[in-house]
Amino acid sequence: MRIFVLTGAGVSAESGLGTFRDKDGVWTKYDLNEVATPEGFARNPALVRDFYNARRVNLAGAEPNAAHVALARLEAVLGDDLFLCTQNVDDLHEKAGSRRVIHMHGELAVTRCHHCQATRPDVAALTAEAVCEACGRAGGARPHVVWFGETPLYMDAIEDALAQADLFVSIGTSGSVYPAAGFVTEARAMGIATCEINLEPSANAYVFDEKLYGPASEVAPAWVEKILGEM
Repeated sequence: MRIFVLTGAGVSAESGLGTFRDKDGVWTKYDLNEVATPEGFARNPALVRDFYNARRVNLAGAEPNAAHVALARLEAVLGDDLFLCTQNVDDLHEKAGSRRVIHMHGELAVTRCHHCQATRPDVAALTAEAVCEACGRAGGARPHVVWFGETPLYMDAIEDALAQADLFVSIGTSGSVYPAAGFVTEARAMGIATCEINLEPSANAYVFDEKLYGPASEVAPAWVEKILGEM
């Protein structure tokens, strides 16, 4: 059985990384146009770098929870038959042991050069003085994160994997951020079974065949045990 798993911020919330729409979350304290758009970076790169430097510090102290561990275990059994696509920019799936993670919104622990688009693993503070090893220019260091107005990554591979899946599972997503929110509709149109695992019903919960609600650290491991038991 080929399983396509999409994870969102709800998977990492129990690891201390706030979801995008937390009432009192870090994102509510900033104007997203200033810290999460190419235009904001052009206007005030220092503000944007400071914001993401704080996110890197927060990520450094976060550990995977039982949901991440369960998905790593599922990958260990299914191998390439599990396609794990995440909207999260954290590396908690990898810390839990997953080796085949598609980060459609980029990775916080990677720095991209705004000049030449070269990327490199990096958890140090972003600075204006940093010189890109690829193009030799300074002033272009930015997080390798997809901002509003930018195209998500790996969309061709994602669409191919979705078309080949027998089951589509969404874990910890709001169901309101596109194009990821549209995956379930695409899956249904292709006759693929669908399942939502979430703390509460998402904006598109009505589209899913199966719905499982509760903390991701509890519901996701139980679901993985069920899948493994049926194999």
